[in-house]
Amino acid sequence: MGGDALPADLLLRGGRVLREGRWEDTALAVRDGRIVAIGDELDALAGPETVVEELDGRWVLPAFHDSHVHPIQAGLEMNQCDLTGLSTLEGYLDAIGSYAAADPGRAWVTGGGWSMDSFPGGVPSAEPLDRLLPDRPVFLPNRDHHSAWVNSRALELAGIDASTPDPADGRIERDSAGRPTGALHEGAMALVGSLVPAPTPRDLTEALLTAQRHLHSVGIVGWQDALVGAGLGMPDSLPTYLAARDSGALTAKVVLAQWWDRDRGLEQLPELISRRALAAQAGLDAASVKLMQDGVCETHTAAMLDPYLDSHGHLTDNRGLSFIPAEALATYVAALDANGFQAHIHALGDRAVRDSLDAIEHARALNGASGLRHHLAHVQVVDAADVPRFAELEVTANIQPLWACRDEAVEVLTLPFLAPAARKQQYVFGSLLRTGARIACGSDWPVSDPAPLLGMHVAVNRRSPDQPADAVPLLPEEALTVAEALAGYTTGTAYLNRLEGSTGRIETGYAADLVVVDHDILGEDTTVLGRTRVTNTYVDGREVHRR
Repeated sequence: MGGDALPADLLLRGGRVLREGRWEDTALAVRDGRIVAIGDELDALAGPETVVEELDGRWVLPAFHDSHVHPIQAGLEMNQCDLTGLSTLEGYLDAIGSYAAADPGRAWVTGGGWSMDSFPGGVPSAEPLDRLLPDRPVFLPNRDHHSAWVNSRALELAGIDASTPDPADGRIERDSAGRPTGALHEGAMALVGSLVPAPTPRDLTEALLTAQRHLHSVGIVGWQDALVGAGLGMPDSLPTYLAARDSGALTAKVVLAQWWDRDRGLEQLPELISRRALAAQAGLDAASVKLMQDGVCETHTAAMLDPYLDSHGHLTDNRGLSFIPAEALATYVAALDANGFQAHIHALGDRAVRDSLDAIEHARALNGASGLRHHLAHVQVVDAADVPRFAELEVTANIQPLWACRDEAVEVLTLPFLAPAARKQQYVFGSLLRTGARIACGSDWPVSDPAPLLGMHVAVNRRSPDQPADAVPLLPEEALTVAEALAGYTTGTAYLNRLEGSTGRIETGYAADLVVVDHDILGEDTTVLGRTRVTNTYVDGREVHRR
């Protein structure tokens, strides 16, 4: 036999396959990691070694890709004191106490994943940690990794007291007398975080594999790691990826965004070029560079065009933080563009978004059309005048859909403190698409749940899966259709990662990157997205998850 008459390695039959936006009752055959046939009569391709999966009416989708994620950070937290599944102070303290008791020899209690909306004003205090662990230092970043909860012992070891000045890129939370209270924001986290023992190479490898298993379980087969290098208290994870690739343990398709050290300048460019070449030798893509331009709205560190309001609705003089001056950002992005790097810019506030778009426009003007797929991550607030610039400059909006709802973080910690114009420009996904922009979808995990189906639920309904169907949506005119949201997790991120010709679609010749789900997500009831679960995940035809 020759050609497609050769036996398949994998045959999926008895299910419904998504093609051209519609379900088809058909079968699908895979050989050598690629889809070789789609049709009704494929039983002839079932040889003695063929794995035949009877789907019993379940639904087959192209597998998902995450455009902005921190797997090793997430895996470390899962393997340490993991607070991500909890939501109350009592629950946090029980978990911290249990973890500390189970590993009394570990000098520091580390992990994290607490939520700001679990504390009054979004800010925790050292006091309950001091009662629980008075003599053992505690350092616990929150879910978005822009703040850390510490106890007094940790503050003491770091020499932080009322006389300690705030670093230029961060803030120490204080009481009325100026004494530190146990919360550190942005660059202030490093004052304590630099003292925490670094994870070992084995810790990092175990973290990557823990995270990979979890990402596969929610249907993710590829991602862009948004921080590869020594930054924000994380050790360099490039050796971890190289080792996992060499051993065959890395089953996902990854792009590595190298960290741009904002305390340095163009002198770091040769290092990035060298590391890109080292990764390429191992078959890994490290041609993306992550620049962090601002903070987050909840701590009033996202860079805004208009000042934040105080708790009484009065204007303050705070417009957030720009970690890189706008002129320097333009210089850096132009240099990266000229050297073939994709710029991956954290830009959450509308001023950060504008400065980042200006930087890419400068690079385009200086270097010409490079074809590089620059993108802005998070884009929580985009000024109306800047929305059409994404399409004009061929900049992808790298969005995290799970955040686009009126949860407590938005309702209590964000909207009351934003200027009126900014409140109307929250997560403007629909407007971006209507002006011709590309979108790619991600999670920023461990900041938020990585499950794409949950992100799709919010993108479509503009409500959290936990909210009732009659809850007030966040700017419903900015909702996406199911097809648009799915594209953001498939073809959109595949394009961003320069993989659009090989994955993200169910077509013959494409990689057999597939997920099987237990509900029809294309029906009229869009709330089914939040209830749908992945039953099987395949990477290149290899099953990497089965529920």
